[in-house]
Amino acid sequence: MATIFPCSTRVKAWAIGLAVVVFWVGLIVAAPLLQAEGINAVATPLYHFFGYICHQIPERSLHLAGHQLAVCSRCFGVYFGLAAGFVVYPLWRRVDEIEPLPRIWLILAILPITVDWSLTVFGIWENTHVSRFVTGTILGFACAVFIIPAIVEITRNLTLRNTRRT
Repeated sequence: MATIFPCSTRVKAWAIGLAVVVFWVGLIVAAPLLQAEGINAVATPLYHFFGYICHQIPERSLHLAGHQLAVCSRCFGVYFGLAAGFVVYPLWRRVDEIEPLPRIWLILAILPITVDWSLTVFGIWENTHVSRFVTGTILGFACAVFIIPAIVEITRNLTLRNTRRT
């Protein structure tokens, strides 16, 4: 199997995924930096685009250079965790390992964010930027651990299909 699906292709699939996630996080961080520099022609469309994904409530958002990020602290934590997961994954597990971890790990990663949200909704405890960011980061990291094997398997299947056609 290794000769049909070279390691370099698997690493390329991971690297492209990493680049996309880092670019995404970069856009979130770029919005306030661009706004701080008065480059509203780029910052405004970024905020508008991310407004479809996140509520962008200023009180629930981290700020950079005096302006809020393009998403709230919880969403930023998810995307940051996703990027961190992509970076750390090859240090922890082989990129060509397509067998996913047991789903219980994803369920466990959802628990902190659920508890943080629920405690606030029920008026037991008011969550903070830190609790939102940390619980989002845990979930994002866990998602990366499940997304990377899927990307590699999809790339492998496409490569195998193209190899069979020739």
